[in-house]
Amino acid sequence: MQSIHSPVFVLGGARSGKSRFAEQVCRDSGLALNYLATCRAWDDEMGARIEAHKQDRASHGWSTHEEPLDLVGSLVAIDDPGRVVLVDCLTLWVTNLMMQEGRDIAAESGALADLLPSLKARIVLVSNEVGLGIVPENGMARAFRDHAGRLHQLIAAKAAEVYFVAAGLPLKMKG
Repeated sequence: MQSIHSPVFVLGGARSGKSRFAEQVCRDSGLALNYLATCRAWDDEMGARIEAHKQDRASHGWSTHEEPLDLVGSLVAIDDPGRVVLVDCLTLWVTNLMMQEGRDIAAESGALADLLPSLKARIVLVSNEVGLGIVPENGMARAFRDHAGRLHQLIAAKAAEVYFVAAGLPLKMKG
């Protein structure tokens, strides 16, 4: 049986049920619920979505922390053995890093993966699996797919449990 503080990685497509599944994993831990959101509001519609999610989480006992870039620093700052931290989501984090000049995505991905085993909090990471389709037609989209794929491999290697969620059904891949 895995330690309650071992990292969990949840992958899936858009609207696959991955976040709902990850939230249940967090609730089942019995620890204080913390949501580390990586999304940036690039337009009004996204801003409204973010606000609705924050209000919904607050009404269900979650403390929300927002960090679009310094994921490692934020995890260190809120790390506590009495907490579970849901990081949602890594692909939005990759997008943010790509949109910010001068970021070394490979180094930051490696730093995140290396940090996971040392954290005292239970960490549950969510990400979109984007490598199952056709090769994107433009360079930025191909770079995004490549960065996400390499990050997923790093996180999966460090995670005690890995799940792939499709149509609301979790498939345990590791652990």
